[in-house]
Amino acid sequence: MVLYTSPFPNSFLSVLHSFSWGLIFPCYWLADRLVASFVPTTYEKRQRADDPCYFHALCIIITTPIYLALLVASLPFALIGFLLWSPLQSARRPYIYSRLEDKTHANGATLLTEWKAAGNGKSFCFGSANVCLLPDSLARFNNVFNTQARAKEIGRRIRNGASRPQIKIYIDSPTNTSISAASFSSLVSPQGGDNTNRTVSAGIKRTTSMEYKGDNSGLNNSEDGREEKGGAGESNEGEENTCIVRINGEDNGHLSDTEPDTVNGQAHASGPAEPSPEGDTEISKTPNHKQKDGDSGSLDSYSASRESLVKVRVGDGTADQSTVNNKLLYKASIMKKTSVRKKKHTDETFDHEISAFFPANLDFLCLQEVFDKRAAEKLKEQLHHYFEYIVYDVGVYSCHGCCSFKFVNSGLLFASRYPVMDAAYHCYPNGRGTDSLASKGALFLKVQVGSTPQDQRIVGYISCTHLQAIAGDTTVRCEQLDMLQDWLSEFRKSTSSSSTANPDELVAFDVICGDLNFDNCSSEDKLEQQHSLFTHYKDPCRIGPGEDKPWAIGTLLDPEGLYDEEVCTPDNLQKVLESEEGRKGYLVYPTSKNHSSSQKGRKASLKGNGRRIDYMLYTEEGLYLEWKVEVEEFSFITQLAGLTDHLPVAMRLMVSTGEDDP
Repeated sequence: MVLYTSPFPNSFLSVLHSFSWGLIFPCYWLADRLVASFVPTTYEKRQRADDPCYFHALCIIITTPIYLALLVASLPFALIGFLLWSPLQSARRPYIYSRLEDKTHANGATLLTEWKAAGNGKSFCFGSANVCLLPDSLARFNNVFNTQARAKEIGRRIRNGASRPQIKIYIDSPTNTSISAASFSSLVSPQGGDNTNRTVSAGIKRTTSMEYKGDNSGLNNSEDGREEKGGAGESNEGEENTCIVRINGEDNGHLSDTEPDTVNGQAHASGPAEPSPEGDTEISKTPNHKQKDGDSGSLDSYSASRESLVKVRVGDGTADQSTVNNKLLYKASIMKKTSVRKKKHTDETFDHEISAFFPANLDFLCLQEVFDKRAAEKLKEQLHHYFEYIVYDVGVYSCHGCCSFKFVNSGLLFASRYPVMDAAYHCYPNGRGTDSLASKGALFLKVQVGSTPQDQRIVGYISCTHLQAIAGDTTVRCEQLDMLQDWLSEFRKSTSSSSTANPDELVAFDVICGDLNFDNCSSEDKLEQQHSLFTHYKDPCRIGPGEDKPWAIGTLLDPEGLYDEEVCTPDNLQKVLESEEGRKGYLVYPTSKNHSSSQKGRKASLKGNGRRIDYMLYTEEGLYLEWKVEVEEFSFITQLAGLTDHLPVAMRLMVSTGEDDP
């Protein structure tokens, strides 16, 4: 199957389309700005509350007539442009495939060789997020604004989070059954960087090695940190070099004695760290990290939260080791506290957490509501610093391909570190209401993730979708789920080059990601909860129809609280969502006739932990029979706090092949 790298089959149609859109755009932009000026967000309302002169009201009075006059003047040109633009959509391709042109930063081919070196299997990490990149006037109805700037910021946060080192911190405690908060993951760095000894404080020791690929390509780190790579960092290129750090929580709360350790030939000395010129001692600062005040989730920050670095004021002298130990004891108690609500889930087979960052070494990313084309371009440019392959501008326009007129595309975007082999898009023909104005549908992708020693391709299937959003349209969503399954089955058949007798390809995974717009706890969503999709695909957060696992939380944020100080940063939102009372204040909960739609500040008992409408599903059906697929980690991510009204989710799958490849 040919991947479409341009929206039209020839340059003449592309030029004609650009010309027609150039005639439409002034009218579109003026209308968008005019409506946006009358739909303020809560952030803007708070800013204007301190304006005694009503300056903004005066600006609206002055600019509104100007906008109206220019809008009327641009209408004739927009009409001519529309008459050219609309018929051109019949020749438009359903998506644009973009591959990083800078070959020095491309690493997709290198990743394919890792499967052979992995031996008994490999893990893959998937992420999904609804980013609400609508035209600014429409985005404001979800209490977010400045779509173009948000698109750029979202892209930078995602790639900075994904390119950070992958380090896990565990606490030896009977109540701890999962990874500790990601905020503690920067205590130990896996590389020397400046060839100096790193400090491993008392009670922390390395117990095993893990995969670390944060520096194995030029595009896996932000431009700001490239100069800091060197020495040990460069020598680790292409090899696994991360660690798990374990904190002993026994012995009446005292930390165990310091034990020097060596990982991959790098010695880490015990004892107090050298004081920094500013008078702060930082314990194993993450590579390429630039600490900013209150900005651990910002563009250049690689620490996960304000608990991620232990700092000791040393003044003019050397830091006292007992002070460092006390700090670590305090941090350990924090981490134990965050694990309290996981006590009942000691039988869980995988780790789960609320993380302030996207997972390290994120392999695949599925985004929804990337409707604005200019925002999609900005987002793509940022994501290309980490992902080599991107499929964007997915969907159809005008009356072509679907039953009703489509003003915007599907909003789907897919990014991958691995080569995309095939792609297909289908539009749901049964959209209703305002949803019918967008070409919502499903994007199906086939990616190559490796090859066996016998040169058999190892592939995976990923589906990204966004279902009908209007409440009460249960039947519509169920029909769309039916179509999703049928289209996926057809896509797998049409793109498969294998037979049972001669398998040229081995399927490693089949994953579905997206915003399904129903949750597993609302009584009004019972029909979707019992859909046959969940008999073929597994939901790691679900026990059964109408019941989620106790650690699963909602992914739909209350728009009214997006800019509250308690949740406006990744760290703050992470802290709030770790408590039940915090979730009640800032998540949208399953609908109930006994409660009003706004839960802000509510203390009453509510069902579940919020509306979880963003899903990540996987299946064991249709894969290579001798392989086993298991969930390693599942994360709810707060890194996009203040940028969207949804919580991103991530899942890491381990594909186990046994000791020998087939």
